Amino acid sequence: MENTHAFKASLHAPFGLLINPGFAGQTAEQLDVEVLKQLAREHHLLILRGFAPTFVDSASFTRFAEQWGEIKMWPFGAVLDVKEHPDATDHIFDHSLVPLHWDGMYKPTIPEFQLFNCLFAPGEDEGGRTTFLDTQGLLARTPKAVIERWRRISVTYRIRQVVHYGGQVCSPLLVEHPRTGRTVLRYNEPAQDGVRFLNRHALHYHGLSPEQVQGFEEDLQARLHDPRVYYRHAWQQSDVVIADNFSLLHGREAFTARSARHLQRVHIHANPVCHNSALQPQG
Repeated sequence: MENTHAFKASLHAPFGLLINPGFAGQTAEQLDVEVLKQLAREHHLLILRGFAPTFVDSASFTRFAEQWGEIKMWPFGAVLDVKEHPDATDHIFDHSLVPLHWDGMYKPTIPEFQLFNCLFAPGEDEGGRTTFLDTQGLLARTPKAVIERWRRISVTYRIRQVVHYGGQVCSPLLVEHPRTGRTVLRYNEPAQDGVRFLNRHALHYHGLSPEQVQGFEEDLQARLHDPRVYYRHAWQQSDVVIADNFSLLHGREAFTARSARHLQRVHIHANPVCHNSALQPQG
């Protein structure tokens, strides 16, 4: 009898694990989620590619997500349809670049995992790659003296709530991973000047003088986009990607307006749930 849980796994550059089917016609829902969860915590990013189309609507993707743990619910429900809106008021639903950030940063709880399902991939020349940064890998490559300076820095972020998130948070640049206690980096890149960007967020640095901000941002920007720790995922139809939201930052490259690009995303809580200590009341 064929083992429906079997799959092929290989290390993915610059980080993560590529998972391919173990046999023809295998679907992602036939995989052992407990095994996948362990691998996601170890490798931080899982790319499930080449499986038979499995998740064709929100209901089927939600059933898969429920096996991972408690789903973080939003006003729209469990599944966010990540696609361009013609009347977008926020960059998430536009076709513009989305800077690196962590999900849940403006909400009372921060999810451990992001599950992405590609319903429709953009064309090869249309952009729209999802970007991921391995913050533990970045810190391993950063001089200790720089890390010690970073430990004294925190950042206040503010954004208008025009969609399902918004508000104000003040987060240290370096925090403890909620599950392992290892040091990870949390940062929401500033939007680029002169580039289309709906609903810009504001940053205010603590632990830096005004004269130090530009040099800090330029140095950090170069480290964030080091190809040894920064990955740009070009979507293929039916890709499923699992990302460790505690260890990684993620964003998106700009894509061609009116592209077919359509992802689904579900958030999974840790056990116990990670509460957001950076969230600040609005005055």
